Amino acid sequence: MKTAASSTDLADAREAGRRLATEITRVLGERPAALMVFAAPSYDHAALLDELAKHCPDTLVVGSSSAGEFMNHNRGEGLACALGLAGEDVRFSIAVARDIKDDAAAAARQMVSSFKGLSDYAFPYRSALVMADALAGYADVLVDELTLATGGQYQFFGGGAGDNAQFQRTSVFYGREVINGAAVALEMLTEKPIGVGVRHGWAPASAPFRVTETDGMRLVSLNGLPAVEAFEAHARTTGQTLDRAAPLAFFLHNILGIEAEDQQRLRVPLAVLPDGSVLCAAEVPQGSVVYIMRVSAASAVEAAQEATQAALAAIGEHKPQAALFFDCVATRLRMGEQFGEEVATVRDQLAGADLLGCNTHGQIARAEGQFEGFHNCTAVVAVLPA
Repeated sequence: MKTAASSTDLADAREAGRRLATEITRVLGERPAALMVFAAPSYDHAALLDELAKHCPDTLVVGSSSAGEFMNHNRGEGLACALGLAGEDVRFSIAVARDIKDDAAAAARQMVSSFKGLSDYAFPYRSALVMADALAGYADVLVDELTLATGGQYQFFGGGAGDNAQFQRTSVFYGREVINGAAVALEMLTEKPIGVGVRHGWAPASAPFRVTETDGMRLVSLNGLPAVEAFEAHARTTGQTLDRAAPLAFFLHNILGIEAEDQQRLRVPLAVLPDGSVLCAAEVPQGSVVYIMRVSAASAVEAAQEATQAALAAIGEHKPQAALFFDCVATRLRMGEQFGEEVATVRDQLAGADLLGCNTHGQIARAEGQFEGFHNCTAVVAVLPA
């Protein structure tokens, strides 16, 4: 597999698209067979994709809006970045799942119907980058349904499209299309394994609570009481302040962990509603057991390091060619400039391979031996072998 990465801070979408396409083609020595594209919400995404298509007319393009972008030593909020891929030892195809909210299972089947690896067995390894419009909800159901629809033959990695934590409009990219309420995938059939690692570094900081009522992404009650009361009691116990009118400063450091296997699947609370329910970034299953969680900057960096080590171990003796890294916009907001340390610890383990990625509204991972599903505040690393 051959790869080439590029990023730009050019504000004009067409100029940015031209720069990305030109640089990637120059480094590869040919037009890429596939492009992964992540771009800040400030861009005219349709114009960006149109310009990429003009310069790379036969290239398969997928990606999403993002909430903070990075490539190697470049990092910021307001960039466009892309990873171009080519090679004779890999086969690419792209797929889309529309209207996730209406029927996530049907959307997953729609996506999988475009996968070539369910009938083409020329390549032993099957993986897909999946980017979803997390504001549509049901991303966790989509990941489960993708696993069922592929008979567990695929590993998935990616995340939820972002808009810099405004939670108003997020989009995924499919060729020249900018789509809402959907998910896209870049299928990769390869001769060598793609390594995936998943870690989060959070630990329970409260007694367990039973989720007694939910409504979509609204957490209505814990232990039969309005959900906000559990957070307020935790704030009093730990000497913190929770302002119902502006709770994000508290929530970024006190998220929910859903009991799952031997660790917790994370969910970020976003707002307190007038009835005392709490709006979360993704669904919290009714009947589940949850904890209020804590983390430090050091444990977050350590989690990213461990995720990278797990991804590198999964490619065995192969040399890393490039890596993708996804972590939550909430992680960036909580850590501030220290988030750069998290990106650096991933980059420094890659032996000079390119690193590209973005902050997302949720992370997607499904791989053998890894913590699977749709996550918040979790580091997901995918290493592509040379």
